Amino acid sequence: MSARGVVVRKIILAAVLAAIGGLDQTTASIQLVPTFRSGVDVVPISATVRDRRGRMVTTLTSADFEVLDKGERRPIINFQVDQSGPITIAVLLDVSGSMRIGPKMALAGQVVKRLTAALQDGRSEIGLFTFDAALHEKQPFTVLPTGIDGALTSARPFGSTSLYDAIADTARRLEARSSPRRAIVVLTDGVDTSSTLTPPEVSALASSIDVPVYVVVTVPPIDRVYQLDAAEDRTGAPSADLRELAVWTGGDLLWATAETDTAPRADQILSELRHQYLIAIASATEREWRPIDVRVRDRGMTVRARSGYFSRQSASITGAGSR
Repeated sequence: MSARGVVVRKIILAAVLAAIGGLDQTTASIQLVPTFRSGVDVVPISATVRDRRGRMVTTLTSADFEVLDKGERRPIINFQVDQSGPITIAVLLDVSGSMRIGPKMALAGQVVKRLTAALQDGRSEIGLFTFDAALHEKQPFTVLPTGIDGALTSARPFGSTSLYDAIADTARRLEARSSPRRAIVVLTDGVDTSSTLTPPEVSALASSIDVPVYVVVTVPPIDRVYQLDAAEDRTGAPSADLRELAVWTGGDLLWATAETDTAPRADQILSELRHQYLIAIASATEREWRPIDVRVRDRGMTVRARSGYFSRQSASITGAGSR
C-alpha cells in the first residue's frame, strides 16, 4: 500500500471513530454492517478486479483471494461469481443551482437513460433520488427501469449542495435492499457547499454496509482540467475528496465531459456490478470498526472493495449469504 493510501486509511478510520461517538442516532445507524446468521455473523464483501491494462478479471476463484481483517488473514467462508443476478442501483442526481450551468444536467440525463436502457425489466431495480440542500425521492425503487426517465424530466436545478450528506442518506436506504449487487451512482458537478459530513465519514459509512459509490462528474472539459489541477496540489479540490470517497467504498470516480462519454461511463458501472466477486468472511466479535484489505495473489492485479466494517456481535440482518 502506498504512503498516501496509509494516510487516507488512517483518516477514514479516525472519521469512523468520530462518527460513532458524535453523529446523531439516525446517521449512526448507517454504520452497522448488514450481516446474516448462519452459525456466525458474516461480513459480505463485493470486489472488482482489474489487470495491469485495466481490463476486468472475471475468472478468479476463492483460492486467488485473501482478506485481511484488521491486519489478520481471515478464511473466506462464502464465494460467489454469479453474473446473471439482479442489480439494485440508487441514482443520486445533483439538482443544486450549479448544475444549471452548461451541459451538466443534459450529460447526467444521458447517463441515467443509458443505465435504465441496459437494466432488465422485472429483475434488476433502480430508484431515483435528487438532492440540493436535502435528499428527495423522485422515483421509489422499481423493477421497471424505463419508468425512471419520466421522473428525470421534472428535475429543476436550484439551491445549495449537500452532496456528502445525500450520499450517506442514500446508502442508508440501500441497506434494506436485498440484492447483493447494489450501488449508488452519483451524477454531480462535484461541488459541495453545505454538507455536515466529510468525505472520509461518508466513505466509511457507505463502506460499512458494502455499498460501492460511483461518482460521475458531468462537467465541461475545462472544468475537468481545473478540478484535476486543483487535485494535484490538494487545495480545495472536490474531485480529490470524491475520488477517495468512491474508491474506499469499492466504487470509482468517473468523468463525463461530452455526450460521447455518457454511454461508456454507464456501461462501465454496469459491467463492474455484473462481474463482482461476492466474498464473505466471519465477522469479528469485538464491537469496533474493522479495516479490511482484499487482495489477490497476482500482485499485478488491482482490487476495489469496501475499506472496512463495523462489527456488532448481536447484528442479524439478512445479507449476502442468504440472497
